[in-house]
Amino acid sequence: MSGRLVVVGGGQAAFALVAKLRALKDMRPITVVAAEASLPYQRPPLSKKYLLREMTLDRLLYRPEAWYAEHEIDIRLSTTVTRVDRLAKQVALSDGSMLTYETLAFATGATPRRLPAAVGGDLAGVFVVRDFRDADRLAEEMQPGRRVLVVGGGYIGLEAAAVARTSGLEVTVIEMADRILQRVASAATSAIVREIHRSHGVDIRERTGLHRLIGDNGRVTAAELSDGSVIPVDIVIVGIGVAANDALAHEAGIETANGIVVDSHGRTSDPTIVAMGDCAVLPWDGMRIRLESVQNAVDQAEAVAAVLAGGTDPYDPKPWFWSDQYDVKLQIAGFGLGHDETLVRQGQRQGSVSVWYFRQGKLIAVDAINDAKAYVTGKKLLEAGATPDRLLLADPQVDLKALLV
Repeated sequence: MSGRLVVVGGGQAAFALVAKLRALKDMRPITVVAAEASLPYQRPPLSKKYLLREMTLDRLLYRPEAWYAEHEIDIRLSTTVTRVDRLAKQVALSDGSMLTYETLAFATGATPRRLPAAVGGDLAGVFVVRDFRDADRLAEEMQPGRRVLVVGGGYIGLEAAAVARTSGLEVTVIEMADRILQRVASAATSAIVREIHRSHGVDIRERTGLHRLIGDNGRVTAAELSDGSVIPVDIVIVGIGVAANDALAHEAGIETANGIVVDSHGRTSDPTIVAMGDCAVLPWDGMRIRLESVQNAVDQAEAVAAVLAGGTDPYDPKPWFWSDQYDVKLQIAGFGLGHDETLVRQGQRQGSVSVWYFRQGKLIAVDAINDAKAYVTGKKLLEAGATPDRLLLADPQVDLKALLV
């Protein structure tokens, strides 16, 4: 039995790490320090089924309370780590106590960026969705006929727009960039998603920023946009990206760079400290990247657990993501960063389409919209390091299975 592992954070990566360690029969003492009052739970449904009240919090929990006791995991809720003393190998907790560790794990995630108070970000009616309490407060406001402004045209903003529109609200999305999804998807995918939202009655305004929010008695009532227009609003949902929660590590003298820098085994610049999930900057394809996804949080945490349990295999990310908007499922395999060419393939079912990304002639990613076959095929090709014949790929009459030969 090794010395104590202290895990900072109570989200997906934290749970995946400790669950995998116990599955590997590693019975070292474990303490999880979780800032929230709730046991670890799934985050993606917060902005979708939970917000729509189609799921309750108990259904989001990864495991019930008894599981932690049965697996000898000490979990401390509503508690934060305030300081790390690397020399003494101790952490100070918000309740005034100290914990000694042999290994420290950062699974601190990321925090949604908020609008500054100078532009009205502190007005009532302005929301980000970080935890279930945010979703609860927003759900109370989501009443049919009300007017919603979504600031930011990334996946988070667009998923929120879809939920609001499904709930009968009037929705406007503004995006400062030239197009929605500009940071994370190709122009072809942006065009497809834009049309989906417009067909549902969402007003999408690209190349448009927020100048300021206007309030009355501390409550948002209107928004002045960068084009000079003023629109009435009842609710503002902010989806302008996230910031990695790396301040605690940085203050402890651990290397950070918009996240906690780790090697392929999840180790930080201090070999007794590991990091994983949204807070970690990891090596991939000759670059340093942060992968903000549930899939990466789970896979990286499990890979780190295997290393802590005595394994030596490095973590080799196989990125995949998904987004649910209305009745549309967008599945993404690979990472389209730096692509120089795309190919759009129509699926065999109505409304199904896929966008294939290439860099210097090599397949690097695929976006599949209501096209599970394209997603599965693309994922297999990427895992094999294979690039399909373009002529075959472009022909919708060709069975995708032929590309795997």
